Amino acid sequence: MKLEDKLDQLKNYFQDHKVIIAFSGGSDSTLLAKIAERYSKEALAVTVDNGVMPAGFTKSAQEIARKLGINHLIIEDDLLENPDFSSNPPSRCYICKKNIHDRIGEVLQEKGFDWVADGTNLTDLFEDRPGVEVNYQENIKIPLVEVGLSSMEVKELLKDMKISYTPSTTCLATRIPSGSFLSMNKLRRIDYAEKFLKNLSDTDQLRVRDEDGTADIEMDYHNLDNQTLSYIDSELKKIGFKKVTLNLAGYQTHKKDLVIYRPCQDSKNRIMFEAELPYPVDLEKSCEELKTIGTVKFSSDMGVALIKLDGVNITLFSKGKIVARNVKDRNHAEDILYQIMPHIRRR
Repeated sequence: MKLEDKLDQLKNYFQDHKVIIAFSGGSDSTLLAKIAERYSKEALAVTVDNGVMPAGFTKSAQEIARKLGINHLIIEDDLLENPDFSSNPPSRCYICKKNIHDRIGEVLQEKGFDWVADGTNLTDLFEDRPGVEVNYQENIKIPLVEVGLSSMEVKELLKDMKISYTPSTTCLATRIPSGSFLSMNKLRRIDYAEKFLKNLSDTDQLRVRDEDGTADIEMDYHNLDNQTLSYIDSELKKIGFKKVTLNLAGYQTHKKDLVIYRPCQDSKNRIMFEAELPYPVDLEKSCEELKTIGTVKFSSDMGVALIKLDGVNITLFSKGKIVARNVKDRNHAEDILYQIMPHIRRR
């Protein structure tokens, strides 16, 4: 489907509805806020400041909302007061997303809006994001997924519209390995370290991860001389890091392809694709959802499901692998994949 057609679908999605946008000021929520402000019956952007975002997060979101002309509400919260979150379990992202939508849900009920829209895009479904499940469980709308917009396409649309957004709105807790207790002191020193390095190197493409008191820096360091490196080491130790290291891989802006395409052995004019999801699949729940778009058979004992969609046989494994053969071409393969991904549920 052409990008223009997806944009038209997105506009129609909001027509005649009173909607709340879960708003961070990042690319996805900014596009939703722009379209909602223009085409919905009434729109409100809601930002939850939960205390684990970079300093200036709410100010930036407020400024972007002002430029978009959408009404904006900021809710103050302190997620670190929740011991289930501050203990930093592997499910922390789910807990965070659930907390955000619980607070936004209160506004929905109080002000009588129809539904809440979340900025999850199609690309997010291929990543290890436990918080995505909150959308399904709480009946949160995900318009970008439903019209088939990827992260790259969202940014392309914003560029064409000449709309600015915050490049990175990731939670600071993601810089700390799960199992290591979260504290405001840890988050503040990570925030300070990243801002310090961004000012020093004039780039936003970096991360500082706290590995038990060691600052593991992910950035392009090739233009940093020994004197600058020594300065970084000294400055980060002053704010409490015991050791400072540089990750030789740098900051990984490009992830390896999750989808592999290759010709079918039994048909030269056809291709097959394999996708490896970074999370296990709940076959029973997924198959119930997939029945709404195709024919499904599955065996829980074997950990495999067979889906027939648009004449294509697709195999889904509980470990997260998806295989389809005899697909016409890459565009057809992507269309099939994008149809099934919104119906897959993680375990």
